[in-house]
Amino acid sequence: MDLKDRQIIRELQKDGRITNQELAERVNLSPSPCLRRLRLLEEAGVIRGYTALVDQKAYGLPITVFLRIRLDRHGEPVIKVFEQAIGRIDEVLDCFLLAGGDDYLLRVIVASLEAYEDFMRRKIHAIPGIASIDTSFAYGVVKQTRVFPV
Repeated sequence: MDLKDRQIIRELQKDGRITNQELAERVNLSPSPCLRRLRLLEEAGVIRGYTALVDQKAYGLPITVFLRIRLDRHGEPVIKVFEQAIGRIDEVLDCFLLAGGDDYLLRVIVASLEAYEDFMRRKIHAIPGIASIDTSFAYGVVKQTRVFPV
């Protein structure tokens, strides 16, 4: 991947609905080579798909919660059960494997505090092998982007 490929990716991250003509102009290529590069990036799996960015408050899910989770054991069966369970929970948007004191960091969105309580009781507490959960509620967003640096 060269600088031109990174420029193409950056422009698509800013606006995934841009036409090939406009994309080519923004990255200073003619349309044919631009489209060829784009198709190669898609085929290589660098570009995995396209999606809409939706305002979570307007969608009805205004509360963002971060959970730091520590497992009681680190054997493969416990990890597998936990990760498979998390993969099935729609409220969990991101789950990161961590180094350090905690094992996982989850970003969760819910409609209300009542919905959060229900989520915790019915979905998270139902997962075996969790030793501790530390919760932080986000009350604002300073920066949020999906555009990678060049």
